[in-house]
Amino acid sequence: MNRFEHQAPPKTIEETGLNPGFLIGLTCKILYEGGTMTPADISGVIRLPKLVCRQLITEMTALNLVESQGLESADIKSDIRYSLTDAGRKWALEAMLVSQYIGPAPVSLAQFQRQIERQSISHEEVHRNDLEKTLSHLVIPKGMMSQLGPAANSGRSVLLYGEPGNGKTSIAEALGRSFHDTVFFPYAVVVGAQIIRFFDETLHEVADLPEDAEPLDGRWVPCKRPVVIAGGELTLDMLDLSFEPTARFYEAPMHLKALGGVFVLDDFGRQSSTPQEFLNRWIVPLEKGFDIMSLHTGKKFTVPFDQLVVFSSNMLPEELGDAASLRRIYFKIFVPSPTPDDYMQIFEDACQLYGLVWRRDVVSSFFKREYEDQNVVTSGAHPGFLLQHIKAACRYLDRPVELSEELLQIAWKNVSKSKRRGSPDKSWAQRTFGA
Repeated sequence: MNRFEHQAPPKTIEETGLNPGFLIGLTCKILYEGGTMTPADISGVIRLPKLVCRQLITEMTALNLVESQGLESADIKSDIRYSLTDAGRKWALEAMLVSQYIGPAPVSLAQFQRQIERQSISHEEVHRNDLEKTLSHLVIPKGMMSQLGPAANSGRSVLLYGEPGNGKTSIAEALGRSFHDTVFFPYAVVVGAQIIRFFDETLHEVADLPEDAEPLDGRWVPCKRPVVIAGGELTLDMLDLSFEPTARFYEAPMHLKALGGVFVLDDFGRQSSTPQEFLNRWIVPLEKGFDIMSLHTGKKFTVPFDQLVVFSSNMLPEELGDAASLRRIYFKIFVPSPTPDDYMQIFEDACQLYGLVWRRDVVSSFFKREYEDQNVVTSGAHPGFLLQHIKAACRYLDRPVELSEELLQIAWKNVSKSKRRGSPDKSWAQRTFGA
């Protein structure tokens, strides 16, 4: 696939794929808000080429919706300015009753579906070197890379499970950063006469196109493959279109905005709805590769469900859902607590990050006393947490920041820790759940 394959700018109203009456209504709203404007001014808002905007102005002039206000300046190359007539203002107000959306012209549902399929995440391959590079800041347990690579290339669904604080979310984010293709998202999509706002500057990172790239339809935004994370705040309602009754247009749900990228459902099992309810909602999307959306008018339509879905949970797979639901999760990867060697490496890396001198002798003694002798579960989150508390204590005590037995003991009192269940040689599942 061409890495920068996208929609070319339309040259006519017909090539926009939109109803002319719809575009005229949107232009009337833009002029109603902006006052006297040139075709270039309108183009900057509606994101259609000036050529198409001039065609719209010609149509609107014939309908007596706009009138000329003369040249923008004395320069012969300047644009003619236009403003709404009384009939145009009436048209704008009627269009406002349908939707108060004013902004870039949407793309049609068919155009949206074609582009999402064209830039499917399954078209991009993640190679071993790329994945190792994006995960290099993490201490990955031995053997896990051979599981993560195929999962990233599957473009399907992954469950990362294990005890809290061991990097499941960080691994999921790194998987997303291992993709490099540029994808294209519309500012908005129209279904029937209903507008759905899609591009989200808080979730989508704009990408730069090469200088020799073909011209882009201005209704589309070049982006990096998104990595969208939702946690315990996610509800089932948030997986549907959100309709604003006053503005009368829709906002696409978070998982839809992750199309072509990675959607991480963090802390899976801590949402107000049960994991089984979420899996039931996603059985069709995970299995068939499309999702069904509904408008408040009752109209239903399908959209591609093209993304790497990563469920991150502290629960065992069998506690999350029944066998039929779990079958839709293609990869189930256990993220274990750090081994003693891994814990030491994480602590050493954290010291470098926080600017402390690494002292293996101090940490080794601390590890044996507090983890091994007390049968406490190790956590990859503990070293950074401990060092933050040591720095805070040193500021309070007005002493140099250092790694010492005394300061570790002060910091350790603030750590949330759990005891291993059963003998140390039992599996994580047995120790945690008494299985």
